Amino acid sequence: MHAPSLLLFVSLLVSSLPAAAQYPTAPTPGQRSVSVSGSAEVKVAPDEILLNVGVETRHPRLDEAKKLNDESVRAALALLKRDGVPDKDVQTDYISIEPRYEYESDNRAALTQARAVPLVYVVRKSIGIRLTRVNEFENVLSGLLANGVQYIHGIEFRTSQLRKHRDAARALAVQAAKEKADALTQAMGVKRGAVQSISESYSGGWWRGGGGWGAGGGQMMQNVMQNAGGGEASEGGALSVGQISVNASVNATFAIE
Repeated sequence: MHAPSLLLFVSLLVSSLPAAAQYPTAPTPGQRSVSVSGSAEVKVAPDEILLNVGVETRHPRLDEAKKLNDESVRAALALLKRDGVPDKDVQTDYISIEPRYEYESDNRAALTQARAVPLVYVVRKSIGIRLTRVNEFENVLSGLLANGVQYIHGIEFRTSQLRKHRDAARALAVQAAKEKADALTQAMGVKRGAVQSISESYSGGWWRGGGGWGAGGGQMMQNVMQNAGGGEASEGGALSVGQISVNASVNATFAIE
């Protein structure tokens, strides 16, 4: 008895729905945008130096080669202690023992029968050093080379305030990106709108020079200091720690109004 009334109510309800609900509208086109990049470089003086040096000794007997190496390392560590370098900033981080052989053969045609005869043992150790008194770098290095150290494996000039300098470089990079976006949009007769996306990247904060067990310490040291940058030489010395760069880059996309 109530079926016709129910059907009439449902029909009226469907016919009253908005047209958009019955027929979805097409998506609106994406907003116009401009993508730019900005970069900045901040030059700072390093306030700490990471130095890695090496000691190498040779002897036909392994125990003597190790003994000579231990003596040279002790001399280097004693020099660092006299120069006031804290124990926590000194670490032995590489040790190797390499026997050098002369190969002989009972039958020259049969190399598989060759026997190895050790001629000499080569013992190597490296010492990692962190210097926070940068102005004493030259004296410490000269003292190490005069007290058992033969090799300079690496020198790294760093800043302990890397976060602060990265923040400064990032702020400059953001400003550069905004100015570039303003220049582009103004040239096209439009205005820069709100930022839609942004990303950042960093580099720098240190400068590294490297050597190796086969590298000549004096020549490598000369090259390191020539490439370190244009700072002033330490008073009374010939070496300069120069400056290091902290770089930041920003990629940003802005809406166009």
